[in-house]
Amino acid sequence: MLTSPNGVAAAHKPLAGLRVLEVAQIMAGPTCGLMLSDLGAEVIKIEKHPAGDDARQYQKPGDTALPPSFRMINRGKRSVALDTRTPEGKAVLQRMVAKADVLTENFRRGVMERLGLGYDDLKAFNPALIYCSISGYGREGPMASKGGFDLILQAFSGLIAATGEPGRAPVKPGFSVADTNAGILAAFGIVSAYVHRLRTGEGSRVDTSLLQAAMQQTYWLSANYLSTGRDTEPLGTAHSLIAPYQVFQASDGGIVIGGGNPKSWRGICQVLGHPEWEADARFDHPQRRVQYRDELSALIDGALATATVAEWCERFDSIGVPAGPVQTTGQALEHPQTRAVGMVIDVPDMGDGITRAVGSPVSFNGRSEPVTTPAPRVGEHTSEVLQEFGFDAAEIEALKAQGVIAQG
Repeated sequence: MLTSPNGVAAAHKPLAGLRVLEVAQIMAGPTCGLMLSDLGAEVIKIEKHPAGDDARQYQKPGDTALPPSFRMINRGKRSVALDTRTPEGKAVLQRMVAKADVLTENFRRGVMERLGLGYDDLKAFNPALIYCSISGYGREGPMASKGGFDLILQAFSGLIAATGEPGRAPVKPGFSVADTNAGILAAFGIVSAYVHRLRTGEGSRVDTSLLQAAMQQTYWLSANYLSTGRDTEPLGTAHSLIAPYQVFQASDGGIVIGGGNPKSWRGICQVLGHPEWEADARFDHPQRRVQYRDELSALIDGALATATVAEWCERFDSIGVPAGPVQTTGQALEHPQTRAVGMVIDVPDMGDGITRAVGSPVSFNGRSEPVTTPAPRVGEHTSEVLQEFGFDAAEIEALKAQGVIAQG
């Protein structure tokens, strides 16, 4: 059972006792593993020998420490370094599968099958296995064999074309939305398959892809196209169906204001000292406020210029108008509200003392703090994990001598 650095077991977590083999790397698959680990699952990274997860190399020039990006999404896991390209390595994984609940992988379609480690191969060793694949474009269709990358699928799905300022070049969202969402969807699929197994005893094959994860983010964009035949043009931070609903400028920075209903719109006019806007023929109906968004935005910016973001937020909050500051990532991480909901946690790290990480976005019975450990070195737990899976000391030493496994 995985324990926290202070020795407290993860038994109170809903997935405690679930054993996951993460034969996945870089971001989408490890994000899935992180979500499951924070819910109490025991996640074991099966890393290629000798290099390990490719994301271990994503360092800035001159860096030698384990990359922060890798540490962020691989905490709470243990690492086994295993060469699955060899018959001996494949046999090791097969034995582990027999005692596992879940296997995740995010290679191109056919890679695991060519290694003899596809779902049909491994369910022979464990019929109750939940086998989750994250691919680039899905397992069916004319592009199923293509590799997938977050940037490429953001572009392919229409996300980039809909992002940016009007009349300017398209912009990639500033985060890996396809990768991250694919990992979340994979975890959702695994938990659903686990519920099914608890009811029926049956294993499942779970599939998702970066394409599906990116397209799933386009609900409103797709609704517009499928109902009108027109694509949504980039609007910066504005909303295609609501105004005012975007970033505005106060005297010292950006502030977002949401006028999504009549009450909020009246409150905006009241707080800004312009009750006459309610009766203005350009703004007296939600559709006209969208039609005359540019004129309305200019008026709001002019009014906001007389006070600071903090002052305006206090005024809007006092009457229940949705508003908030435009913060940097650092400001968001340092905010007491972020810590209060468990989204910043302390994590003991290798030789670095206490560091911080993004926590679990889900809480149970008022508890969200993950039982976690530092991100592992390549093969750090190889011997201890194999012992738990029934390998004796002689077998482990023989596998080391053959170069099939490594102890980090």
